[in-house]
Amino acid sequence: MIAPQCSADEWWDTRSLDALYTEVLAKYNVDPSRVYLTGLSMGGYGAWNWGMKAADKFAAVAPICGGADYPDLVCNLKNKPVWVFHNANDPTVGVENSRNLVAALKKCGSTSVTYTENATGGHDAWTKAYNNPDLYTWMLKFKK
Repeated sequence: MIAPQCSADEWWDTRSLDALYTEVLAKYNVDPSRVYLTGLSMGGYGAWNWGMKAADKFAAVAPICGGADYPDLVCNLKNKPVWVFHNANDPTVGVENSRNLVAALKKCGSTSVTYTENATGGHDAWTKAYNNPDLYTWMLKFKK
């Protein structure tokens, strides 16, 4: 597992993430067919954005309470398993971000998108998502 952090006052830089991905695959014993992408909040944006720009790198993508800076690229994920999590009463990142991206994926023809929306929980959709053993079982079903 790798959990990169953004520098203070910066946003995700997919070129830096691509470089990290390449370095990790070269240095460590990683099965490149079983790399999964997830992130929460700002990392949820990172998961959507990087997943859309580099879908071929990942076996599955699980964005949590995020959104996308490039929603017009969402169809790049139409053949990728995607499980999205968000809380309906999120005051930080509006739930419509996930709803719209899931709807757009389905419009592109995706049949492998799952959406879990909890009625409550505020911005913290990640505790339920990451405490759900089904998420990990779901991930491990997929290889790229």
